[in-house]
Amino acid sequence: MTVRSAELLMAIATLLAALGLMAKVYMDGLNIGWVEGRGPGAGVWPFWLSAGMALAALATLVRWFQGATPESRSTEPYIASGTVFIVAVSAFSLLGFLILITIIGTYLALMIFMLVYIRFLGGHTWRMTAAFVVGTPIFVYLLFEVALTKYLPKGLPIFEEGFLVIDNLRYEYFY
Repeated sequence: MTVRSAELLMAIATLLAALGLMAKVYMDGLNIGWVEGRGPGAGVWPFWLSAGMALAALATLVRWFQGATPESRSTEPYIASGTVFIVAVSAFSLLGFLILITIIGTYLALMIFMLVYIRFLGGHTWRMTAAFVVGTPIFVYLLFEVALTKYLPKGLPIFEEGFLVIDNLRYEYFY
């Protein structure tokens, strides 16, 4: 795919999405105007933002047909093969991370993900990798479980029991 064809496909996809959103707001019967005594209707923002998006997509299409931008004339490849590889590895790494969350929990899965991503994909030193592998789960734990009191998935019961020990220590010494 060339840069030129990617620009055309993206403009068409954006136009179709915008028109679809506008149609959805209209079909749902949401008010796209001002409601006396209340303010903007429920459909104002979705409809008019979609209308703006549709106009921008139309402008892109007009400029594409005119060849007015360097992108609309470019025959270079849109994505290099090396980039496709990195995107694919990133997507599969995230998928593996999400699967591991259900099995071993958020924190251990996050440690494995950070190890793979920082050391093997990023090529950073073991020292920096270790700092992130240890520091990131601690930061996430303190942010979500301590400060926000939002408990993240712990995985299978054996892993959850390990966190009960940590939580009991935390409550014993800090509360």
